[in-house]
Amino acid sequence: MNNRLFMIARDDWSLHRKGEIDQERHKRKVKEAIRHNLADLVSEESIIMPQGDKIIKVPIRSLDEPKFRYNYQNEPQVGQGQGGTQVGDVIGQAGPDGTEGPGKGGHEAGDQPGEDYYEAELTIDELAELVFEDLKLPRLKPKAAPDLTIEDVRFDDVRKQGMMSNVDKRRTLFEAIKRQALGGGGSMPHAAAVRSDWAPEPQPLISSGSMLGPITGDDLRYKTWEDIRKPQSSAVVLAMMDTSGSMGIFEKYVARSFFFWMTRFLRTKYENVQIRFLSHSTDAKEVDEESFFHKGESGGTKCSSVYELALRILEADYPPGQHNAYAFHFSDGDNLDSDNPTTVRLAVELLERVNMLGYGEIRQNLYGGKQLWESMSSIASPSFSRSILKEKEDVFKTLQAFFGDELAS
Repeated sequence: MNNRLFMIARDDWSLHRKGEIDQERHKRKVKEAIRHNLADLVSEESIIMPQGDKIIKVPIRSLDEPKFRYNYQNEPQVGQGQGGTQVGDVIGQAGPDGTEGPGKGGHEAGDQPGEDYYEAELTIDELAELVFEDLKLPRLKPKAAPDLTIEDVRFDDVRKQGMMSNVDKRRTLFEAIKRQALGGGGSMPHAAAVRSDWAPEPQPLISSGSMLGPITGDDLRYKTWEDIRKPQSSAVVLAMMDTSGSMGIFEKYVARSFFFWMTRFLRTKYENVQIRFLSHSTDAKEVDEESFFHKGESGGTKCSSVYELALRILEADYPPGQHNAYAFHFSDGDNLDSDNPTTVRLAVELLERVNMLGYGEIRQNLYGGKQLWESMSSIASPSFSRSILKEKEDVFKTLQAFFGDELAS
């Protein structure tokens, strides 16, 4: 009997890419760690108002490959567990004398090693790219003046040279059919079928006279593209900030942090968007960007003044049919009691002129003044959004609340 021997083998080429795979995994883990710390990074005081090449350092725990670690001390060893464990069981215990394990701080200096970590570096621009990934102007509508544009790509030409990923299959097949038809090949019925005024006779699926021959390099056609500026509806954003004496260092810092990222977001994703900066105490005025982010005031608080100024600006400079208008107001909520009804009335009037009105109240003390917040609760409009900021990390949450996908839709 003739016995035949067979050998089946397969080359695992992923082993040759182990270093590249580990590197990609490492980059992915670093990016996940940065995303997890976005709320802290956005509110970092050192990055407000720097240039785009400012370097930020993010602490990330060491990303070691999983491996067994053996204890080679002269003590009895065991190679397996006793069984009977369940998911969630605690396998680490404190020391016999009640001391804490590694990494736990106590009242005295510790003598146990901690966890390794390193600092990943990224620029402000790289951080902004992560922050702005899911943000967009909410309820953007077509208007008559298209001076707001975004970058886009348009495929509008076909050439004989290009990248294989951009092969135009339909035109390539057409060129192959045309070449074979002109050369006297047997593909004439298919070439004629390209004409819209010719109906081919039924042909068998496979026959010697109707099969398409090989496609040569001369038949290949590639789609090419060009970068274009795609017009979008024009927009104006009113940045309104309370700068009265009740706005302390923390309140002003949080408000400026939000407007810093809002301004950067708008100028990064939209071209020629107009931003007007309004500050107020008892009186409101329009200021330049430098003064808005650096100068403070004192005195009482009358929030209705900034809403009156916003309405006047929209009435004079931005007709409703030509611009998408947005307004964002930040205050500590400590408004003059007699002014709250007027502020609410003017806010309702402003909602008739804007696509969205956002109100952020900075309340470091949970039991602080919240009269304006309670007055604003009477406004029932899908275009009105509110947010309370109790700590610096709430800046990122407010950005997502005002410019996230839910409102943008």
